[in-house]
Amino acid sequence: MVENVIYPAYIDADLTRSEGRRVPRDQAVEEPTVDEIAKAVQQVGYDAVIEREKAYSREFEPRGRVLVQGTEDTAKNDLVQAVAAYVNILRDEA
Repeated sequence: MVENVIYPAYIDADLTRSEGRRVPRDQAVEEPTVDEIAKAVQQVGYDAVIEREKAYSREFEPRGRVLVQGTEDTAKNDLVQAVAAYVNILRDEA
């Protein structure tokens, strides 16, 4: 089974590309959480597993990560952009 990993840094608007952000700044969100990311992954249609004690290699504080399972048919970049879009939608609803 193919697993992709999504760290909060990938969609964090406060970070630069060299610090780990993978989406355009206008699609990124401020201080994303692993819970928001996991909910967005499920909205996209994949299974999500949260690992809270993990840290992104470019950050010192562990913010966790989300393992996305069953993504054989999706490029990682497309997945990260879809998750960022859904996190934005979830925040607009709240």
